[in-house]
Amino acid sequence: MEAKNKVFIATSLDGYIADKDGGIDWLHSIPNPDQNDMGYVEFMSQIDALIMGRTTFEIVCGFDMDWPYTKPVFVLSNSLKNVPMAYKGKAEIINGSLKEILTKIHKKGHNQLYIDGGKTIQGFLNEDLIDEMTITRIPILLGGGIPLFTELPKTLDFECINSKLFLDKVVQNQFNRKRETTGI
Repeated sequence: MEAKNKVFIATSLDGYIADKDGGIDWLHSIPNPDQNDMGYVEFMSQIDALIMGRTTFEIVCGFDMDWPYTKPVFVLSNSLKNVPMAYKGKAEIINGSLKEILTKIHKKGHNQLYIDGGKTIQGFLNEDLIDEMTITRIPILLGGGIPLFTELPKTLDFECINSKLFLDKVVQNQFNRKRETTGI
């Protein structure tokens, strides 16, 4: 099976994944009485493992709930040496270049990867290592915060392959990376 790195994330209309204080409460600003997961469970069914940054890992650990993942989680960190005791066997610290990290994870049999966390996604995009992105736009302007996208060394072309409307207010677009093919 071909290896793919995928993003599934929500942003504000102005492209932020967290507000000026790093908060994400605004993600719940649209009433969702039926708890529509907006495709998350289906997305996760196609994933072998997750790669997330240390900050995202710490945010997830701080949620008042049980560990939400049944798939292996790899945490990118140069500063964190061990996962907290409560998360042993649930997450693994990994470091090195992104290409080295992908090689290590692929050798473990994980090829369909969920890339999560602002800086992590930005790092993967910077090295042109994202194949698919599902971006859910919440109709709110935050006016600042943590952006999903930052400056890139080159233009990356994506193609919108699907759009959905949830709760009559939330737009979700799915993009695939358009790559040059060499005709040899």
